[in-house]
Amino acid sequence: MRYVCEICGYVYDPETGDPDSDIQPGTKFEDLPDDWTCPICGASKDEFSPVE
Repeated sequence: MRYVCEICGYVYDPETGDPDSDIQPGTKFEDLPDDWTCPICGASKDEFSPVE
């Protein structure tokens, strides 16, 4: 499942991961470190909502 940042609209896609933060492809949103933030605006994980 993908998650969208409610602040800037960035979409975290587990198939892509977040290479700039050393998050490997295949990493579920739930498995991201608690201190992971949006690579665009720096929002915390609690600012993200699931996208269907």
